[in-house]
Amino acid sequence: MGERGLSGTSASRPGELRGRRFWQSWQVLKLAGARLLEERDAMLVRSALDSAPVAACMVAARVEEAGLHPLRLGGELWGYGSKLSGMCFSGANLIPLRGGPDAMRAFADRALRRRRVCSSLVGPTEQVLALWDEVAAQWGPARDIRAEQPLMVLAESPRIAPDPLVRQVRPDELDRYLPAAIAMFTEEVGVDPCSDGGAASYRARVADLIASGRAFARFEGGEVVFKAEIGAMSRTVGQIQGVWVHPDRRSTGLGTAGTAAVADRLVRGLGRTASLYVNDYNVAARLAYRKVGFRRVGSFSTVLL
Repeated sequence: MGERGLSGTSASRPGELRGRRFWQSWQVLKLAGARLLEERDAMLVRSALDSAPVAACMVAARVEEAGLHPLRLGGELWGYGSKLSGMCFSGANLIPLRGGPDAMRAFADRALRRRRVCSSLVGPTEQVLALWDEVAAQWGPARDIRAEQPLMVLAESPRIAPDPLVRQVRPDELDRYLPAAIAMFTEEVGVDPCSDGGAASYRARVADLIASGRAFARFEGGEVVFKAEIGAMSRTVGQIQGVWVHPDRRSTGLGTAGTAAVADRLVRGLGRTASLYVNDYNVAARLAYRKVGFRRVGSFSTVLL
């Protein structure tokens, strides 16, 4: 009996050791690569988002509303490292929020294993440009690389008087608002959002912004002469996007006063910090935002695909 017991023990030990080594190796590989974040990671995710509320606004707004399930989130949130030293959102945009070179390589590896679905990379400059370096060989060439986009915030009332004629757009004004939205998108991105069968989806996107009370405009004679939207809004930050002035009314102060009106709505009306990012070469817009009271807190980059 003793021999059988000894024999049984010595025979099982190598198997146990192999199993343990396999599990340890799997854990190391799991931590070394990018992983899909799930609801059980919610506390870590919340802490990471709260550590950079302005830069993370686009992702935080989605997570706060939908949680971490990809179907509700409209994409996947990836993590890197046991303490979430790296994080990246993958959806219509690829948004790397934090992490060093190892994290960016891990995110690139995960992204390149599947068909590309994003139309751009956008987010903090260090992460976006490092991630682009990793995927450029397969995803390039880029349509445009905007390497320097000042990230700006306003946490108090604007320094100039908000335009009292800028107001929320009503749902029944969609058809009057839509041409301005299309013009803004085309000027900014260089592509007509209605081309290649995109008209219905873009109209639905704009309609959703209006329905949620996040589209603002000044109408004159039934035509939009200024527009802007709150593209994303988390618990603490609202991000202004799509600022546009009718070509015939530019350099008249409409953009400055209109942006002040939207920022005032965010700060005093909704209790958020107002944020935006702007192309560094758009000197007029940068001057206007500084007049409103925005100050620079960081840098974004955008790679358009």
